[in-house]
Amino acid sequence: MLQKFQPRRLGVLSAFFSPSRLRALFRRGELGLVIAGAFVGVTSGCAVTAMSLISRELHSLVYGIPDDDRLSSAAMQITDKSLLLIAPIAGGILLGLMIFIMSRTRKKPMIDPIEANALHGGRLSLTDSILVAVQNLISNGFGASVGLEAGYTQLAAGIASKFGYKMQFRRADLRMLVGCGAAGAIAAAFNAPLTGAFYAFELIIGTYSILTLTPVVVSALISTFIARMLAGDDFTIDVGRFGAVVPADYIPAILLGGFCAGVGILIMQGVAFVEELARKSSIAPPFRPALGGLVVGLLALISPQVLSAGHGALHLNLGSEVTLWGLASLLLLKSLASAVSIGSGFRGGLFFASLFMGALLGKIFAYCAPYFDHTTLTPVIYAVVGMSSLAVAIIGGPLTMTFLALEITGDFPITALVLAAVITSSLVVRTTFGYSFATWRFHLRGESIRSAHDVGWIRNLTVARMMRPDVHTASVSMRIEEFRHDFPIGSAQRVILLDKDDKYAGMVLVPDIYASPVEKDDEQHGLADFIRHRNDFLQPQMNAKQAAALFDQTASEALVVVNDLIERKVIGLLTESYTLRRYSEELDRRRREVSGEL
Repeated sequence: MLQKFQPRRLGVLSAFFSPSRLRALFRRGELGLVIAGAFVGVTSGCAVTAMSLISRELHSLVYGIPDDDRLSSAAMQITDKSLLLIAPIAGGILLGLMIFIMSRTRKKPMIDPIEANALHGGRLSLTDSILVAVQNLISNGFGASVGLEAGYTQLAAGIASKFGYKMQFRRADLRMLVGCGAAGAIAAAFNAPLTGAFYAFELIIGTYSILTLTPVVVSALISTFIARMLAGDDFTIDVGRFGAVVPADYIPAILLGGFCAGVGILIMQGVAFVEELARKSSIAPPFRPALGGLVVGLLALISPQVLSAGHGALHLNLGSEVTLWGLASLLLLKSLASAVSIGSGFRGGLFFASLFMGALLGKIFAYCAPYFDHTTLTPVIYAVVGMSSLAVAIIGGPLTMTFLALEITGDFPITALVLAAVITSSLVVRTTFGYSFATWRFHLRGESIRSAHDVGWIRNLTVARMMRPDVHTASVSMRIEEFRHDFPIGSAQRVILLDKDDKYAGMVLVPDIYASPVEKDDEQHGLADFIRHRNDFLQPQMNAKQAAALFDQTASEALVVVNDLIERKVIGLLTESYTLRRYSEELDRRRREVSGEL
Protein backbone atom coordinates (compact mmCIF):
# COMPACT_ATOMS: atom_id res chain seq x y z
CA MET A 1 0.00 0.00 0.00
CA LEU A 2 2.85 2.37 0.89
CA GLN A 3 4.61 1.58 -2.38
CA LYS A 4 1.46 2.50 -4.32
CA PHE A 5 0.94 5.77 -2.42
CA GLN A 6 4.51 7.07 -2.41
CA PRO A 7 4.91 7.70 -6.19
CA ARG A 8 1.58 9.50 -6.25
CA ARG A 9 2.60 11.69 -3.29
CA LEU A 10 5.92 12.53 -4.93
CA GLY A 11 4.07 13.40 -8.13
CA VAL A 12 1.87 15.87 -6.24
CA LEU A 13 4.90 17.46 -4.56
CA SER A 14 6.80 17.75 -7.83
CA ALA A 15 3.77 19.36 -9.46
CA PHE A 16 3.48 21.85 -6.59
CA PHE A 17 7.18 22.77 -6.76
CA SER A 18 7.25 22.93 -10.54
CA PRO A 19 8.94 26.05 -12.01
CA SER A 20 5.65 27.41 -13.33
CA ARG A 21 3.91 27.13 -9.95
CA LEU A 22 6.89 28.71 -8.16
CA ARG A 23 6.92 31.59 -10.64
CA ALA A 24 3.23 32.13 -10.06
CA LEU A 25 3.77 32.07 -6.28
CA PHE A 26 6.56 34.65 -6.33
CA ARG A 27 4.81 36.92 -8.83
CA ARG A 28 1.40 36.74 -7.17
CA GLY A 29 1.86 39.65 -4.77
CA GLU A 30 3.72 41.02 -1.79
CA LEU A 31 3.73 37.69 0.07
CA GLY A 32 5.58 36.06 -2.81
CA LEU A 33 8.20 38.83 -2.72
CA VAL A 34 8.66 38.31 1.02
CA ILE A 35 9.23 34.59 0.49
CA ALA A 36 11.74 35.39 -2.26
CA GLY A 37 13.47 37.87 0.06
CA ALA A 38 13.70 35.21 2.77
CA PHE A 39 15.29 32.78 0.33
CA VAL A 40 17.79 35.41 -0.75
CA GLY A 41 18.55 36.09 2.92
CA VAL A 42 19.49 32.44 3.46
CA THR A 43 21.77 32.37 0.41
CA SER A 44 23.35 35.70 1.36
CA GLY A 45 24.14 34.55 4.88
CA CYS A 46 25.71 31.36 3.57
CA ALA A 47 27.72 33.22 0.92
CA VAL A 48 29.10 35.76 3.41
CA THR A 49 30.01 33.07 5.93
CA ALA A 50 31.76 30.97 3.29
CA MET A 51 33.79 33.90 1.97
CA SER A 52 34.76 35.00 5.47
CA LEU A 53 35.94 31.51 6.43
CA ILE A 54 37.92 31.13 3.19
CA SER A 55 39.59 34.49 3.79
CA ARG A 56 40.63 33.54 7.30
CA GLU A 57 41.95 30.20 6.09
CA LEU A 58 44.02 32.02 3.47
CA HIS A 59 45.41 34.37 6.11
CA SER A 60 46.30 31.40 8.28
CA LEU A 61 47.86 29.46 5.39
CA VAL A 62 49.81 32.35 3.87
CA TYR A 63 50.95 34.18 7.01
CA GLY A 64 50.89 31.33 9.54
CA ILE A 65 48.59 33.11 12.01
CA PRO A 66 45.91 31.35 14.12
CA ASP A 67 42.49 30.90 12.51
CA ASP A 68 40.73 33.07 15.07
CA ASP A 69 43.11 36.06 14.75
CA ARG A 70 42.76 39.03 12.43
CA LEU A 71 45.61 39.62 9.98
CA SER A 72 45.96 43.38 10.52
CA SER A 73 46.58 42.89 14.26
CA ALA A 74 48.22 39.44 14.34
CA ALA A 75 50.74 40.19 11.58
CA MET A 76 52.86 42.16 14.05
CA GLN A 77 53.68 38.87 15.81
CA ILE A 78 54.91 37.16 12.62
CA THR A 79 58.52 36.17 13.12
CA ASP A 80 59.40 35.85 9.43
CA LYS A 81 59.01 39.47 8.30
CA SER A 82 59.75 38.53 4.70
CA LEU A 83 56.19 37.15 4.49
CA LEU A 84 54.89 40.70 4.84
CA LEU A 85 56.61 41.57 1.57
CA ILE A 86 56.33 38.29 -0.34
CA ALA A 87 52.66 37.45 0.31
CA PRO A 88 51.11 40.56 -1.34
CA ILE A 89 53.42 40.12 -4.34
CA ALA A 90 52.40 36.45 -4.64
CA GLY A 91 48.74 37.45 -4.46
CA GLY A 92 49.34 40.05 -7.16
CA ILE A 93 50.97 37.44 -9.42
CA LEU A 94 48.09 35.02 -8.90
CA LEU A 95 45.52 37.74 -9.55
CA GLY A 96 47.45 38.93 -12.61
CA LEU A 97 47.36 35.42 -14.02
CA MET A 98 43.60 35.35 -13.51
CA ILE A 99 43.24 38.75 -15.21
CA PHE A 100 45.30 37.51 -18.17
CA ILE A 101 43.13 34.40 -18.61
CA MET A 102 39.92 36.43 -18.31
CA SER A 103 41.13 38.96 -20.87
CA ARG A 104 41.47 36.10 -23.38
CA THR A 105 38.14 34.47 -22.64
CA ARG A 106 35.79 37.31 -21.63
CA LYS A 107 35.02 40.46 -23.59
CA LYS A 108 32.15 42.11 -21.69
CA PRO A 109 33.06 44.28 -18.70
CA MET A 110 31.85 43.15 -15.29
CA ILE A 111 29.13 45.18 -13.62
CA ASP A 112 28.33 45.63 -9.95
CA PRO A 113 24.91 45.70 -8.24
CA ILE A 114 24.59 49.51 -8.44
CA GLU A 115 25.24 49.50 -12.19
CA ALA A 116 22.99 46.48 -12.68
CA ASN A 117 20.07 48.21 -10.99
CA ALA A 118 20.70 51.57 -12.63
CA LEU A 119 21.18 50.40 -16.22
CA HIS A 120 20.15 46.78 -16.63
CA GLY A 121 16.96 46.37 -14.61
CA GLY A 122 18.64 44.15 -12.00
CA ARG A 123 20.24 41.77 -14.51
CA LEU A 124 23.54 40.63 -13.01
CA SER A 125 25.71 37.78 -14.27
CA LEU A 126 26.20 35.06 -11.64
CA THR A 127 29.36 33.84 -13.38
CA ASP A 128 30.86 37.33 -13.26
CA SER A 129 29.80 37.68 -9.63
CA ILE A 130 31.59 34.46 -8.70
CA LEU A 131 34.72 35.62 -10.53
CA VAL A 132 34.64 38.94 -8.69
CA ALA A 133 34.23 37.12 -5.36
CA VAL A 134 37.22 34.87 -6.16
CA GLN A 135 39.34 37.89 -7.12
CA ASN A 136 38.29 39.62 -3.91
CA LEU A 137 39.27 36.56 -1.87
CA ILE A 138 42.69 36.39 -3.53
CA SER A 139 43.27 40.10 -2.95
CA ASN A 140 42.18 40.09 0.68
CA GLY A 141 43.57 36.65 1.48
CA PHE A 142 47.10 37.59 0.42
CA GLY A 143 47.03 40.86 2.34
CA ALA A 144 46.03 43.58 -0.14
CA SER A 145 44.53 46.55 1.67
CA VAL A 146 40.92 45.92 0.61
CA GLY A 147 37.83 44.59 2.34
CA LEU A 148 35.53 41.72 1.45
CA GLU A 149 32.30 43.75 1.44
CA ALA A 150 32.48 44.28 -2.33
CA GLY A 151 32.73 40.52 -2.84
CA TYR A 152 29.97 39.87 -0.33
CA THR A 153 27.47 42.16 -2.05
CA GLN A 154 28.51 41.10 -5.55
CA LEU A 155 28.05 37.39 -4.88
CA ALA A 156 24.86 37.73 -2.84
CA ALA A 157 23.31 40.11 -5.39
CA GLY A 158 24.41 37.85 -8.25
CA ILE A 159 22.68 34.85 -6.69
CA ALA A 160 19.55 36.94 -6.08
CA SER A 161 19.52 38.25 -9.65
CA LYS A 162 19.93 34.76 -11.09
CA PHE A 163 17.09 33.46 -8.95
CA GLY A 164 14.82 36.35 -9.91
CA TYR A 165 15.63 35.94 -13.60
CA LYS A 166 14.82 32.22 -13.50
CA MET A 167 11.54 33.01 -11.76
CA GLN A 168 10.82 35.64 -14.47
CA PHE A 169 10.47 38.54 -12.03
CA ARG A 170 9.34 41.89 -13.37
CA ARG A 171 11.97 44.59 -13.78
CA ALA A 172 11.07 46.47 -10.58
CA ASP A 173 10.87 43.23 -8.56
CA LEU A 174 14.21 42.02 -9.91
CA ARG A 175 15.85 45.29 -8.87
CA MET A 176 14.32 44.86 -5.42
CA LEU A 177 15.64 41.30 -5.19
CA VAL A 178 19.17 42.50 -6.00
CA GLY A 179 18.73 44.93 -3.12
CA CYS A 180 17.71 42.03 -0.88
CA GLY A 181 20.94 40.25 -1.74
CA ALA A 182 23.07 43.28 -0.93
CA ALA A 183 21.11 43.92 2.27
CA GLY A 184 21.67 40.35 3.40
CA ALA A 185 25.38 40.57 2.60
CA ILE A 186 26.05 43.73 4.62
CA ALA A 187 23.77 42.63 7.45
CA ALA A 188 25.61 39.31 7.77
CA ALA A 189 29.02 40.97 7.51
CA PHE A 190 28.40 43.36 10.43
CA ASN A 191 25.66 41.54 12.36
CA ALA A 192 23.58 44.63 11.65
CA PRO A 193 20.22 44.03 9.91
CA LEU A 194 19.13 47.68 9.93
CA THR A 195 22.45 48.70 8.37
CA GLY A 196 22.04 46.07 5.68
CA ALA A 197 18.46 47.10 4.91
CA PHE A 198 19.26 50.80 4.54
CA TYR A 199 22.40 49.98 2.55
CA ALA A 200 20.03 48.38 0.04
CA PHE A 201 17.57 51.29 0.08
CA GLU A 202 20.15 54.06 -0.24
CA LEU A 203 22.84 52.52 -2.40
CA ILE A 204 21.47 49.52 -4.35
CA ILE A 205 17.78 50.17 -4.97
CA GLY A 206 18.12 53.94 -4.85
CA THR A 207 14.75 54.56 -3.24
CA TYR A 208 12.55 53.51 -0.35
CA SER A 209 8.97 52.29 -0.67
CA ILE A 210 6.48 50.35 1.43
CA LEU A 211 6.48 47.57 -1.17
CA THR A 212 10.23 46.95 -0.84
CA LEU A 213 10.43 47.41 2.93
CA THR A 214 9.33 43.96 4.07
CA PRO A 215 11.31 41.78 1.61
CA VAL A 216 14.53 43.74 2.18
CA VAL A 217 14.24 43.73 5.98
CA VAL A 218 13.31 40.04 6.01
CA SER A 219 16.36 39.25 3.89
CA ALA A 220 18.63 41.25 6.22
CA LEU A 221 17.23 39.63 9.38
CA ILE A 222 17.44 36.07 8.06
CA SER A 223 20.93 36.61 6.65
CA THR A 224 22.11 37.93 10.02
CA PHE A 225 20.62 34.91 11.80
CA ILE A 226 22.25 32.48 9.34
CA ALA A 227 25.67 34.12 9.68
CA ARG A 228 25.53 34.15 13.47
CA MET A 229 24.41 30.53 13.54
CA LEU A 230 27.21 29.39 11.21
CA ALA A 231 30.10 31.62 12.30
CA GLY A 232 29.10 33.41 15.49
CA ASP A 233 31.05 36.60 14.68
CA ASP A 234 29.87 39.78 16.38
CA PHE A 235 31.22 43.17 15.30
CA THR A 236 30.70 45.49 18.29
CA ILE A 237 32.48 48.48 19.84
CA ASP A 238 32.39 49.15 23.57
CA VAL A 239 32.26 52.91 24.05
CA GLY A 240 32.65 52.64 27.82
CA ARG A 241 31.18 55.05 30.34
CA PHE A 242 30.84 58.78 29.70
CA GLY A 243 28.63 61.64 30.77
CA ALA A 244 25.37 62.58 29.10
CA VAL A 245 25.55 64.06 25.60
CA VAL A 246 25.13 67.84 25.83
CA PRO A 247 24.39 70.39 23.07
CA ALA A 248 28.01 71.50 23.07
CA ASP A 249 29.01 68.01 21.88
CA TYR A 250 27.33 68.57 18.52
CA ILE A 251 29.75 71.31 17.50
CA PRO A 252 32.89 69.12 17.38
CA ALA A 253 30.84 66.27 15.86
CA ILE A 254 29.70 68.49 12.98
CA LEU A 255 33.24 69.82 12.48
CA LEU A 256 34.55 66.26 12.45
CA GLY A 257 31.97 65.39 9.78
CA GLY A 258 33.22 68.21 7.55
CA PHE A 259 36.83 67.20 8.20
CA CYS A 260 36.09 63.59 7.21
CA ALA A 261 34.38 64.78 4.03
CA GLY A 262 37.55 66.53 2.90
CA VAL A 263 39.72 63.51 3.67
CA GLY A 264 37.26 61.21 1.90
CA ILE A 265 37.45 63.29 -1.28
CA LEU A 266 41.24 63.18 -1.15
CA ILE A 267 41.19 59.38 -0.77
CA MET A 268 38.81 58.92 -3.75
CA GLN A 269 40.94 61.19 -5.90
CA GLY A 270 44.03 59.33 -4.74
CA VAL A 271 42.60 56.02 -5.96
CA ALA A 272 41.69 57.64 -9.28
CA PHE A 273 45.22 59.08 -9.56
CA VAL A 274 46.83 55.66 -9.05
CA GLU A 275 44.47 54.07 -11.60
CA GLU A 276 45.21 56.80 -14.15
CA LEU A 277 48.93 56.45 -13.51
CA ALA A 278 48.68 52.70 -14.10
CA ARG A 279 46.70 53.21 -17.34
CA LYS A 280 49.19 55.72 -18.72
CA SER A 281 52.15 53.48 -17.90
CA SER A 282 53.46 50.84 -20.27
CA ILE A 283 52.80 48.10 -17.69
CA ALA A 284 50.26 45.56 -18.93
CA PRO A 285 47.21 45.01 -16.67
CA PRO A 286 48.21 41.44 -15.63
CA PHE A 287 51.49 42.77 -14.19
CA ARG A 288 50.05 45.70 -12.27
CA PRO A 289 48.73 43.76 -9.22
CA ALA A 290 52.18 42.28 -8.57
CA LEU A 291 53.71 45.76 -8.64
CA GLY A 292 50.94 47.01 -6.36
CA GLY A 293 51.61 44.05 -4.06
CA LEU A 294 55.25 45.11 -3.85
CA VAL A 295 54.25 48.59 -2.68
CA VAL A 296 51.75 47.19 -0.17
CA GLY A 297 54.39 44.76 1.11
CA LEU A 298 56.88 47.58 1.65
CA LEU A 299 54.24 49.56 3.54
CA ALA A 300 53.45 46.44 5.62
CA LEU A 301 57.10 46.26 6.66
CA ILE A 302 56.63 49.70 8.20
CA SER A 303 53.26 48.83 9.78
CA PRO A 304 51.56 45.43 9.32
CA GLN A 305 48.26 47.08 10.26
CA VAL A 306 47.81 48.21 6.63
CA LEU A 307 47.21 44.61 5.53
CA SER A 308 43.76 43.34 4.61
CA ALA A 309 40.59 45.25 5.57
CA GLY A 310 41.72 46.28 9.06
CA HIS A 311 39.29 44.56 11.45
CA GLY A 312 41.98 43.66 13.97
CA ALA A 313 43.79 46.98 13.63
CA LEU A 314 40.56 48.89 14.28
CA HIS A 315 39.94 47.20 17.63
CA LEU A 316 43.66 47.39 18.45
CA ASN A 317 43.72 51.18 18.04
CA LEU A 318 40.37 51.74 19.74
CA GLY A 319 41.45 49.83 22.84
CA SER A 320 44.88 51.40 23.34
CA GLU A 321 46.45 54.81 23.77
CA VAL A 322 48.25 55.86 20.60
CA THR A 323 50.20 59.05 20.06
CA LEU A 324 49.04 61.67 17.61
CA TRP A 325 52.06 60.96 15.40
CA GLY A 326 51.32 57.23 15.48
CA LEU A 327 47.71 57.74 14.44
CA ALA A 328 48.60 60.17 11.65
CA SER A 329 51.33 57.86 10.32
CA LEU A 330 49.03 54.83 10.31
CA LEU A 331 46.27 56.85 8.58
CA LEU A 332 48.69 57.92 5.85
CA LEU A 333 50.04 54.40 5.36
CA LYS A 334 46.57 52.81 5.29
CA SER A 335 45.17 55.33 2.81
CA LEU A 336 48.21 54.90 0.57
CA ALA A 337 48.00 51.09 0.78
CA SER A 338 44.27 51.13 -0.07
CA ALA A 339 44.74 53.50 -3.01
CA VAL A 340 47.61 51.44 -4.41
CA SER A 341 45.76 48.15 -3.90
CA ILE A 342 42.63 49.22 -5.78
CA GLY A 343 44.45 51.36 -8.31
CA SER A 344 46.81 48.57 -9.29
CA GLY A 345 44.03 46.08 -9.96
CA PHE A 346 43.35 44.24 -6.70
CA ARG A 347 39.65 43.49 -6.29
CA GLY A 348 37.82 44.84 -3.28
CA GLY A 349 36.22 47.89 -1.81
CA LEU A 350 36.80 50.65 0.70
CA PHE A 351 33.85 49.93 2.99
CA PHE A 352 35.70 48.64 6.03
CA ALA A 353 38.90 50.48 5.14
CA SER A 354 36.92 53.73 5.33
CA LEU A 355 35.57 52.70 8.75
CA PHE A 356 39.10 52.01 9.99
CA MET A 357 40.55 55.23 8.59
CA GLY A 358 37.57 57.18 9.92
CA ALA A 359 38.19 55.80 13.40
CA LEU A 360 41.79 56.98 13.15
CA LEU A 361 40.59 60.41 12.05
CA GLY A 362 38.21 60.54 15.00
CA LYS A 363 40.96 59.76 17.49
CA ILE A 364 43.21 62.34 15.84
CA PHE A 365 40.40 64.87 16.16
CA ALA A 366 40.04 63.91 19.84
CA TYR A 367 43.38 65.59 20.51
CA CYS A 368 41.58 68.86 19.68
CA ALA A 369 38.71 68.10 22.09
CA PRO A 370 40.16 70.14 25.02
CA TYR A 371 39.68 73.28 22.90
CA PHE A 372 35.88 72.75 22.95
CA ASP A 373 34.34 73.82 26.24
CA HIS A 374 31.79 71.70 28.07
CA THR A 375 32.12 68.65 25.80
CA THR A 376 31.86 65.18 27.35
CA LEU A 377 33.00 62.98 24.46
CA THR A 378 35.78 60.42 24.82
CA PRO A 379 38.30 59.47 22.10
CA VAL A 380 36.39 56.25 21.41
CA ILE A 381 33.19 58.20 20.73
CA TYR A 382 35.07 60.53 18.40
CA ALA A 383 36.35 57.40 16.66
CA VAL A 384 32.79 56.10 16.14
CA VAL A 385 31.66 59.47 14.79
CA GLY A 386 34.73 59.63 12.53
CA MET A 387 34.31 56.12 11.14
CA SER A 388 30.70 56.77 10.17
CA SER A 389 31.47 60.20 8.70
CA LEU A 390 34.36 59.02 6.52
CA ALA A 391 32.36 55.98 5.40
CA VAL A 392 29.54 58.28 4.30
CA ALA A 393 31.98 60.48 2.39
CA ILE A 394 33.42 57.53 0.48
CA ILE A 395 30.63 54.94 0.33
CA GLY A 396 27.53 57.12 0.76
CA GLY A 397 24.34 56.24 2.65
CA PRO A 398 23.90 58.57 5.65
CA LEU A 399 21.20 56.44 7.29
CA THR A 400 23.19 53.29 6.58
CA MET A 401 26.18 54.55 8.53
CA THR A 402 24.00 56.02 11.26
CA PHE A 403 22.33 52.68 11.89
CA LEU A 404 25.75 50.99 11.76
CA ALA A 405 26.90 53.20 14.61
CA LEU A 406 23.72 52.37 16.54
CA GLU A 407 24.01 48.62 16.02
CA ILE A 408 27.72 48.30 16.81
CA THR A 409 27.58 50.50 19.92
CA GLY A 410 24.02 50.00 21.15
CA ASP A 411 24.02 53.62 22.32
CA PHE A 412 21.28 55.93 21.04
CA PRO A 413 22.69 59.31 22.23
CA ILE A 414 25.88 58.61 20.28
CA THR A 415 23.74 57.80 17.25
CA ALA A 416 22.26 61.30 17.34
CA LEU A 417 25.79 62.74 17.24
CA VAL A 418 26.67 60.42 14.38
CA LEU A 419 23.58 61.52 12.44
CA ALA A 420 24.59 65.18 12.70
CA ALA A 421 28.11 64.35 11.57
CA VAL A 422 27.17 62.11 8.64
CA ILE A 423 24.63 64.62 7.32
CA THR A 424 27.36 67.25 7.36
CA SER A 425 29.83 64.93 5.65
CA SER A 426 27.31 63.89 3.01
CA LEU A 427 26.31 67.50 2.30
CA VAL A 428 29.91 68.65 1.91
CA VAL A 429 30.77 65.79 -0.45
CA ARG A 430 27.64 66.27 -2.59
CA THR A 431 28.11 70.03 -2.95
CA THR A 432 31.88 70.06 -3.52
CA PHE A 433 32.57 66.71 -5.20
CA GLY A 434 29.25 65.15 -6.18
CA TYR A 435 30.21 61.47 -6.17
CA SER A 436 30.61 58.48 -3.89
CA PHE A 437 33.44 56.03 -4.51
CA ALA A 438 31.34 53.77 -6.77
CA THR A 439 29.77 56.59 -8.79
CA TRP A 440 33.13 58.37 -9.06
CA ARG A 441 34.54 55.28 -10.75
CA PHE A 442 31.53 55.21 -13.09
CA HIS A 443 32.25 58.85 -13.93
CA LEU A 444 35.87 58.03 -14.78
CA ARG A 445 34.59 55.34 -17.18
CA GLY A 446 32.35 57.86 -18.92
CA GLU A 447 29.08 56.81 -17.25
CA SER A 448 26.71 59.45 -15.88
CA ILE A 449 25.33 57.28 -13.05
CA ARG A 450 24.97 59.18 -9.77
CA SER A 451 22.96 56.53 -7.90
CA ALA A 452 21.12 53.24 -8.35
CA HIS A 453 17.96 54.97 -9.62
CA ASP A 454 16.64 53.06 -12.62
CA VAL A 455 17.82 54.96 -15.69
CA GLY A 456 18.36 51.87 -17.80
CA TRP A 457 14.82 51.89 -19.18
CA ILE A 458 15.27 55.35 -20.70
CA ARG A 459 18.50 54.19 -22.31
CA ASN A 460 16.64 51.25 -23.81
CA LEU A 461 13.99 53.57 -25.24
CA THR A 462 16.24 54.58 -28.12
CA VAL A 463 15.61 56.48 -31.34
CA ALA A 464 16.25 53.25 -33.27
CA ARG A 465 13.30 51.61 -31.50
CA MET A 466 10.94 54.55 -31.98
CA MET A 467 11.75 55.82 -35.48
CA ARG A 468 9.68 55.15 -38.62
CA PRO A 469 11.89 53.61 -41.35
CA ASP A 470 9.64 54.50 -44.30
CA VAL A 471 10.49 58.05 -45.41
CA HIS A 472 9.92 60.04 -48.58
CA THR A 473 13.21 61.07 -50.20
CA ALA A 474 14.18 63.23 -53.15
CA SER A 475 17.32 64.67 -54.70
CA VAL A 476 18.49 68.02 -53.36
CA SER A 477 19.00 69.18 -56.96
CA MET A 478 15.35 68.54 -57.92
CA ARG A 479 13.50 71.48 -59.47
CA ILE A 480 10.26 72.79 -57.96
CA GLU A 481 8.29 71.68 -61.01
CA GLU A 482 9.59 68.10 -60.65
CA PHE A 483 8.97 68.16 -56.91
CA ARG A 484 5.34 69.19 -57.38
CA HIS A 485 4.88 66.47 -59.94
CA ASP A 486 6.35 63.72 -57.73
CA PHE A 487 4.78 64.93 -54.48
CA PRO A 488 1.29 66.34 -55.03
CA ILE A 489 -0.39 68.15 -52.18
CA GLY A 490 -1.52 65.69 -49.49
CA SER A 491 0.84 62.90 -50.58
CA ALA A 492 3.34 63.58 -47.78
CA GLN A 493 3.94 66.01 -44.93
CA ARG A 494 7.71 66.26 -45.36
CA VAL A 495 10.34 65.02 -47.82
CA ILE A 496 13.97 64.20 -47.02
CA LEU A 497 16.58 65.55 -49.46
CA LEU A 498 19.69 63.60 -50.39
CA ASP A 499 22.83 64.77 -52.20
CA LYS A 500 24.54 62.94 -55.05
CA ASP A 501 26.24 60.58 -52.57
CA ASP A 502 22.89 59.76 -50.90
CA LYS A 503 23.90 61.72 -47.80
CA TYR A 504 21.35 63.69 -45.83
CA ALA A 505 21.13 67.25 -47.16
CA GLY A 506 18.06 68.64 -45.40
CA MET A 507 14.30 68.47 -45.18
CA VAL A 508 11.45 70.31 -46.94
CA LEU A 509 7.81 70.56 -45.93
CA VAL A 510 5.44 69.82 -48.80
CA PRO A 511 2.88 72.47 -47.72
CA ASP A 512 5.64 75.10 -47.88
CA ILE A 513 6.25 74.33 -51.56
CA TYR A 514 2.61 74.77 -52.46
CA ALA A 515 1.92 77.70 -50.14
CA SER A 516 4.76 79.81 -51.52
CA PRO A 517 3.81 82.20 -54.35
CA VAL A 518 6.08 80.81 -57.07
CA GLU A 519 5.94 82.28 -60.56
CA LYS A 520 5.90 80.08 -63.66
CA ASP A 521 9.51 80.89 -64.46
CA ASP A 522 10.60 80.09 -60.88
CA GLU A 523 9.40 76.52 -61.17
CA GLN A 524 12.65 75.72 -62.94
CA HIS A 525 14.57 76.79 -59.85
CA GLY A 526 15.69 74.41 -57.08
CA LEU A 527 14.56 73.81 -53.49
CA ALA A 528 17.33 75.75 -51.78
CA ASP A 529 15.01 78.38 -50.29
CA PHE A 530 12.79 75.73 -48.69
CA ILE A 531 15.41 73.44 -47.08
CA ARG A 532 15.29 73.11 -43.28
CA HIS A 533 17.49 71.42 -40.68
CA ARG A 534 20.50 70.83 -42.90
CA ASN A 535 22.64 69.88 -39.90
CA ASP A 536 19.96 68.89 -37.41
CA PHE A 537 19.35 65.16 -37.15
CA LEU A 538 19.10 62.27 -34.70
CA GLN A 539 21.27 59.18 -34.32
CA PRO A 540 19.88 55.70 -33.59
CA GLN A 541 21.68 55.26 -30.26
CA MET A 542 20.16 58.41 -28.73
CA ASN A 543 17.51 57.86 -26.07
CA ALA A 544 14.10 59.46 -25.84
CA LYS A 545 15.26 62.12 -23.39
CA GLN A 546 18.12 63.21 -25.66
CA ALA A 547 15.79 63.23 -28.68
CA ALA A 548 13.23 65.38 -26.84
CA ALA A 549 15.96 67.86 -25.92
CA LEU A 550 17.05 68.10 -29.58
CA PHE A 551 13.46 68.64 -30.72
CA ASP A 552 13.18 71.49 -28.24
CA GLN A 553 16.51 72.98 -29.32
CA THR A 554 15.73 72.91 -33.05
CA ALA A 555 12.02 73.82 -32.68
CA SER A 556 11.19 71.03 -35.10
CA GLU A 557 8.20 68.71 -35.12
CA ALA A 558 10.19 65.91 -36.80
CA LEU A 559 13.83 65.09 -37.40
CA VAL A 560 15.67 62.68 -39.65
CA VAL A 561 17.63 59.73 -38.21
CA VAL A 562 21.04 59.11 -39.82
CA ASN A 563 23.33 56.16 -39.25
CA ASP A 564 26.37 58.18 -38.15
CA LEU A 565 28.05 61.56 -38.45
CA ILE A 566 30.32 60.52 -41.32
CA GLU A 567 28.13 58.60 -43.77
CA ARG A 568 24.91 60.48 -42.85
CA LYS A 569 22.76 57.82 -44.47
CA VAL A 570 19.06 58.35 -43.78
CA ILE A 571 17.58 55.36 -41.93
CA GLY A 572 14.34 56.79 -40.56
CA LEU A 573 12.25 59.66 -39.25
CA LEU A 574 11.01 60.48 -35.76
CA THR A 575 8.39 62.98 -34.68
CA GLU A 576 8.37 64.97 -31.47
CA SER A 577 4.78 64.04 -30.58
CA TYR A 578 5.44 60.29 -30.83
CA THR A 579 8.66 60.61 -28.80
CA LEU A 580 6.97 62.47 -25.96
CA ARG A 581 4.04 60.05 -25.95
CA ARG A 582 6.30 56.98 -25.74
CA TYR A 583 8.42 58.60 -23.06
CA SER A 584 5.32 59.48 -21.02
CA GLU A 585 3.89 55.96 -21.41
CA GLU A 586 7.12 54.31 -20.26
CA LEU A 587 7.49 56.72 -17.36
CA ASP A 588 3.94 56.00 -16.17
CA ARG A 589 4.49 52.26 -16.50
CA ARG A 590 7.66 52.40 -14.40
CA ARG A 591 5.86 54.39 -11.73
CA ARG A 592 3.05 51.85 -11.62
CA GLU A 593 5.57 49.01 -11.31
CA VAL A 594 7.26 50.71 -8.37
CA SER A 595 3.94 51.36 -6.63
CA GLY A 596 2.88 47.75 -7.14
CA GLU A 597 -0.08 48.43 -9.39
CA LEU A 598 1.08 45.93 -12.03
